[in-house]
Amino acid sequence: MSRYIRTFLSSAVFLFFTSSLAFSEADKWDNLLVESAKVFEEMTQMPEDGIPVSLLKDSYAVAIFPSTLSGGFIFGGQYGQGVVVVKGKDKKWGTPAVFTITGVSWGMQIGGQATDIILLIMNERGLDGLLQSKFKLGGDASVSAGPVGRDASAATDLTLKSGLLSYSRSRGAFIGLKLEGAVMAVSGDANSELYGKDLTSRSILLDGAVKPTKSAARLLKDLQKF
Repeated sequence: MSRYIRTFLSSAVFLFFTSSLAFSEADKWDNLLVESAKVFEEMTQMPEDGIPVSLLKDSYAVAIFPSTLSGGFIFGGQYGQGVVVVKGKDKKWGTPAVFTITGVSWGMQIGGQATDIILLIMNERGLDGLLQSKFKLGGDASVSAGPVGRDASAATDLTLKSGLLSYSRSRGAFIGLKLEGAVMAVSGDANSELYGKDLTSRSILLDGAVKPTKSAARLLKDLQKF
């Protein structure tokens, strides 16, 4: 099993970085911020299947992973890079930090796809988990599929039970993709390339050590609507 998983993850990493060769290192992360804004806009503007506004208003932080690669045959895995943004006590969204998400799965699954993922971090425990070097979904904080639609009657109970709510939009054929057990980790190299110096996730997300780049303006404007 481990050999198949390693092969898949190595291929996913190769494909992701190969697709980014046209950009300089800083431009690559700027592009990630722009793509994250597009995903957020599209997944919050679906009239019937969008993320409930009430949950966005109550969330502590939001993680957005555009085009996370998933695939496998019986045994599978996933890999993606995205951004996390935390809402401050003043209700303003702060500077984004780049994170990775990786995971393995097994069961009835076949094929491959690119999936856009949004995670809503709904409590302080989930937020504290993001500041760890590695954050296991379903381990360090419970994760559940989030309710959809503008009127989510179960939203309150679900928020109390789950530290994270997950939303996804898939392209391709894949059965059995699960986020439980996936690991989120801050990407130190990506953040140093984006901001020009070495930074911890806490210094970016909570301490205001750096200001958002111009490429983050669209995403922050979208988030501030909620």
